[in-house]
Amino acid sequence: MVNNKLPGVKAVILVGGLGTRLQPLTNSIPKSVIPVLNRPFMEYTFAYLKSHGIEDIILTLNYLPEVIRGYFGDGNDAGVRLTYCYEKEPMGTAGAVKNAEEYLDGTFLVLNGDVFTDLDLTDLIACHRKNQSKATISMQWVENPSAFGVVETDTENRVKCFIEKPPPGEETTNWINAGIYVLEPEVLKYVPENTHHMFERGLFPLIVDEDEPVYGYEFRGYWMDTGTLEYYHKLSRDLLLGNTGSPLIGDIDCEGITVGESVSIDKSAKLTPPILIGDNCRIGPDVSISGPVVLGRNSVLEEGVSVADTIIWDNVKIGKKAKLRGCIVSSDVSIKPDESLTDYAVTPDDRKLMSKV
Repeated sequence: MVNNKLPGVKAVILVGGLGTRLQPLTNSIPKSVIPVLNRPFMEYTFAYLKSHGIEDIILTLNYLPEVIRGYFGDGNDAGVRLTYCYEKEPMGTAGAVKNAEEYLDGTFLVLNGDVFTDLDLTDLIACHRKNQSKATISMQWVENPSAFGVVETDTENRVKCFIEKPPPGEETTNWINAGIYVLEPEVLKYVPENTHHMFERGLFPLIVDEDEPVYGYEFRGYWMDTGTLEYYHKLSRDLLLGNTGSPLIGDIDCEGITVGESVSIDKSAKLTPPILIGDNCRIGPDVSISGPVVLGRNSVLEEGVSVADTIIWDNVKIGKKAKLRGCIVSSDVSIKPDESLTDYAVTPDDRKLMSKV
């Protein structure tokens, strides 16, 4: 990541709502505070923005806003300045930004709150300014664009049109909307007030039709929509395996074991990295942990437990000889002795089988 400053540029993070694709994990907490390597996901976004000199951040909230504000406060602990905008009802991507219009007095960024990426924001904004664009849309190249919104551009990357989820075989490009935008505040005049309105199907097609300068920014780096159980799981794996990184956590030793404070590990336990173990964990006799594995704080693995390719949150107890493979276990869960689970998301009240990615 670069450290160039972007003076005056603010960022709006679309925190989003219930996070239905992450249920049951989001039944009681917002997706923005779901732990990734034992840190709330949103902290990674703050660190990413800050690495590009962007420290003024606006969060658009509608689901459990008091929980999010309770986690992050004014942003001082993360080295950023936070402003909160609340929606009584979900207003859509563009409607949420319109709701924050009073805070936007210059070029600003918009990010979907569940995207993790290493896109160079400094270069993105430089291209936006070079093109004298009113809106610049980051575009990610994908193998199968039929599941996404496709962005068609000319040879200068000026946007010609948008096609939402074209049928397989009928797509004209593999470049999709990657959910990171640079905008000038005047484009918000096209967004009606107090109305549900979307960038993808509302504002962007409209300003292209109005012949406003709208450009695409091609990007082939790391990009992950973490809004599903499967991709949330994959992000943790990628971070532990060194397939991507973050200024929040620095370099991860993908061949090592990172251990927090006051951790007890029985000498007979077998640990195969990469593994991250949170504070105050207890790992009993003959336990087998095969990474990539994350253990949250205050978790207990009793005698003979076997865990592989799994994310475990805080205050989890795994009973004797239980086996977990490819799972996500939320906080305050107890796994019964001898229980065997593969590819499940587990909460105190629910279980859901996950797909492979």
